[in-house]
Amino acid sequence: MGVWKVLWKLTKEAARYKGLYVIAILATFGLTAVNLTAPKVLSNMVGIVGKGVDEAALSQLKGLALALLILYLLRVLFRFLSNYLAHRAAWYLVGDLRSRLYDKLQSLDLGFFHDKQTGDLMSRIVNDTRDFELLYAHMIPDMITNVVTFVGVLVILLTVNVKLALITCFPIPLILISGVIFAKVVRPFFRASQKSMGELNAQLQDSLSGLHEIQAFGQEKYESERIKTKSFDQVRAMLRALRASGIFHPSVEFLSSIGTILVVFFGGYLAYKNQLGVADIVAFMLYLSLFYQPVSGLARLIEDLQQSLAGAERVALILDTPSAISDSEDAEELTDVKGAVAFENVSFHYSNEVPVLKDVSFSCKPGMMVALVGPTGVGKTTATQLISRFYDPQHGRVLIDGKDIKHVTLESLRHNISPVLQDTFLFNGTIAENIGYARPDATRQEIIAAAKAANIHDDILNMPKLYDTQVGERGLRLSGGQKQRVAIARAILRNSPIIILDEATASVDVQTEKQIQAAISQMAGKRTIIAIAHRLSTIINADLILVIHEGRIVEQGTHQELLDKKGFYYEMQKVQL
Repeated sequence: MGVWKVLWKLTKEAARYKGLYVIAILATFGLTAVNLTAPKVLSNMVGIVGKGVDEAALSQLKGLALALLILYLLRVLFRFLSNYLAHRAAWYLVGDLRSRLYDKLQSLDLGFFHDKQTGDLMSRIVNDTRDFELLYAHMIPDMITNVVTFVGVLVILLTVNVKLALITCFPIPLILISGVIFAKVVRPFFRASQKSMGELNAQLQDSLSGLHEIQAFGQEKYESERIKTKSFDQVRAMLRALRASGIFHPSVEFLSSIGTILVVFFGGYLAYKNQLGVADIVAFMLYLSLFYQPVSGLARLIEDLQQSLAGAERVALILDTPSAISDSEDAEELTDVKGAVAFENVSFHYSNEVPVLKDVSFSCKPGMMVALVGPTGVGKTTATQLISRFYDPQHGRVLIDGKDIKHVTLESLRHNISPVLQDTFLFNGTIAENIGYARPDATRQEIIAAAKAANIHDDILNMPKLYDTQVGERGLRLSGGQKQRVAIARAILRNSPIIILDEATASVDVQTEKQIQAAISQMAGKRTIIAIAHRLSTIINADLILVIHEGRIVEQGTHQELLDKKGFYYEMQKVQL
């Protein structure tokens, strides 16, 4: 899409706040009119005083003073309306953009996140979008004000004295040329600053998440140096941008000052030639500051624009990213699911193109328990992620109830699958909220029933606030076994026809494992269970065991059938015993 197209698209979206923008723009015009009128009133007052003050002149001065007071009060009102309403509209737009970015990230496939850091993505959502406020609350209103003010003052100056007005315009081409040069120089610096900020956030998020490991291994000093390095990388990048700004701003002021010197000198010369009156010189000097103000403001506008564009580029990279996993045009709802799962000649590799699964085929009927076993890294977890369509296979098909999952909607597909992952993730909330996450409309009784089925209920009764106990970030206040049982309760509560268990008993003791196995046995026959297990004792009762080695199914059968073959499975069992 490109950064400019993103800006244009966002500008069109800002139309929903057009009421605020219209009032802000009208207030901006009103403010400009006041700023253009006030010097004229002051000039007239000076002219009256210069001619001598009598009773009639004093009456005129009173009227002009009252008019000036009203103008200044109007300036307060117009400035408030212009600033506040523009900021209000801009911040609402930033809020919308942050929501859009998050929604976009949620829609992307897992492959997108393989080389991304959470902190950097957070920086794009929070920091980079904030720079759009500069554009829509400052730049656009200021640009309107500056253009109208510049044109208005130029017209007025031309009516006062054409020669002097043309002399006043002498520095403007030089200022515009320097602005173009500045824009080209400074944007890479702002881009580097935004990138450094993302890297700093990523490092902070990584370090804070691993604080336990940092303290356990005594790496506080090492991590502190890493944070310090990232922090000062961002500082140096910003300072490079500010150094360029530090040269540009005084340069613009210098060029504006040359214009002022030329006006004063040639104005004096014209007065000497009796071609310009004192009141006109005063008016010219009063308007001169208004004339160069928008030109000088160009420096800040260019700087804000470059900062906004640097942020927009990083935002555009996400908004422009197509998702590798999306609903096809002919996608239909997956309804009345029985739970039959089948792989037909499925082959898959990640972006590095190293094969993970090679021509895998198997099928299971509704209510069957299928176990995937084999060494680490042979593609067991990948196979389960293909069922939920977090990835699509390069070859072959995955079917549920005979339907190719590429032709059903993602929402309906995942609604019928409940996962219990090895790396259990709990949200920073209560026990009840984490179990009920699978079904927000679930009653407390249903949550308790699921907890009992997962053998976590008794543990919860011993917690300070029972089901309202806070689990902490990522479930930090719970043991590994408790977290896993909460995740199992969550899957049970969802009541999906297909359940995926990825090492669901990896972090529990033998006694708890038996109790969880009993809960799984209760689900067996009622739901299709796809289980990944390293402990072979947990899948003895599986209806079908698939032994995967180097991405292929090398053996399949029941526990006893595989032992009788005395192949891979037999050797695995012997090693564990």
